[in-house]
Amino acid sequence: MRIVFIGPPGAGKGTQCKRLTQMLEIPHLSTGEMLRGTRKESALGRIVSGYIDGGRLAPDYLVMRIVNKRLLESDCQCGCLFDGFPRTLNQAQMLDEQLAIKNNRVDLVLDLRVGQEELVSRLLKRASIENRADDNAETISARLRVFFTQTAPLLDYYKGQGIVRHIDGTRSPDEVFAQIRSCVQATKPKHG
Repeated sequence: MRIVFIGPPGAGKGTQCKRLTQMLEIPHLSTGEMLRGTRKESALGRIVSGYIDGGRLAPDYLVMRIVNKRLLESDCQCGCLFDGFPRTLNQAQMLDEQLAIKNNRVDLVLDLRVGQEELVSRLLKRASIENRADDNAETISARLRVFFTQTAPLLDYYKGQGIVRHIDGTRSPDEVFAQIRSCVQATKPKHG
């Protein structure tokens, strides 16, 4: 299965992806982690760092290059979980085109919903625990603004494909995972 997690920063995408990847035995592709991983490697990494530290999205062409390279690896051939990707309509369309080359598609989109006050609280807590420079009050505000203006519209794109399921992300992690598991089990892939 190929599953896209959509939700604002702090909604619990990473936490739930880690649980679901164990259940389905497919890799968890976090574009945020992949992009953060390029930071010190090259001049390209320094460019990426400038986007992340400012709470902005990296350019679509750059993100797609990293994602396409990862999708070619053997562990992704039976599916994967997309966490933080796609983030723009253009990325979603480019992903659909890339998957179609191998007669694949996105099977399910999980929309994790959490209110803004709760999100800010979670992100500030994560910043203190994980010491993440991209989780400060100013960057959090910018990242939430980017999500609601650029990423949230993806839900309409995927609703048109009939594959969006809404998840109440305010519940306990176990309750959220139970909702996700139910959605996954109800979705049967239409391809190999």
